[in-house]
Amino acid sequence: MYPGSALGEFLRSRRARLSPEKLGLSHGVRHRRVAGLRREEVAPLAGVSVGYYTRLEQGQSPNVSDDVLDAIARVLRLDEDEVRHLHRLARVARARERVRPERLRPGIRLMVDSFAGAPAIAVGRRGDILAWNRPAHALLAPHWAFDAEERPNFILMDFLELDFARRLYVDWPGKARDDIAYLQGSLSRFPGDEGVTGLVEELLVRSPEFREMWSEHPVSNCASISRDYRHPEVGVMTLTAELLRTPDDEGQGVTVFQAEPGTPSAERLGRLIELVAARPVPSHRLAGA
Repeated sequence: MYPGSALGEFLRSRRARLSPEKLGLSHGVRHRRVAGLRREEVAPLAGVSVGYYTRLEQGQSPNVSDDVLDAIARVLRLDEDEVRHLHRLARVARARERVRPERLRPGIRLMVDSFAGAPAIAVGRRGDILAWNRPAHALLAPHWAFDAEERPNFILMDFLELDFARRLYVDWPGKARDDIAYLQGSLSRFPGDEGVTGLVEELLVRSPEFREMWSEHPVSNCASISRDYRHPEVGVMTLTAELLRTPDDEGQGVTVFQAEPGTPSAERLGRLIELVAARPVPSHRLAGA
């Protein structure tokens, strides 16, 4: 489904968004059957034949050079994140081996628990929350049991628990696009991970919102993102989520949520942490969650 067509879909999406006028190609063109640039326009600007570029979009040129990719990136005016994504997608055909299942090391769990003054989670390449501390549970998914064996997948939650997600995230569309960018990055790095491809297939079937946004191919490194959270007990908080990749666990990372010191958001986050500390550990999942 995705890995074989990813490069072509990505290039077509970037051709479609770039108007010919920006490259001085509108002269004499009155009727266009496709949005944006044609293959016949991209290829000569990138210094390759139309046939070669067509094969590249069809996934038939696994040995494409970095120089050619960089030339195409310049024509399509890709940003740094998109260029990295393009290079990863071009290498997918070389590395389709199966990926071993994710296992959370005890040391990572201890790291998450050590952030007593900030919400923290360990997240997998599919978006599974592999571990969380109590502030993160209270912030991100209080309707799930804190100590349940199964924890939520934040991408499934954001698209399939829409009422909750749209209350939590002030800018839900922005969060949803970041989720898709996270999955795009995982698929380009781990094309043989059946868990990731299966998650994409499930969401394409179950979520119209996901299908629409997926076709746009949003790309981001998702390493440091600031967004507004709407919590029912303490109000709106602007928090920065810093993703710290764990080098020994491919695709995993630890995310810590912080507020700018001295701001109302920091005060509200502190209040949330105090409320959590004063409560017993929740051990049940609410009905309907």
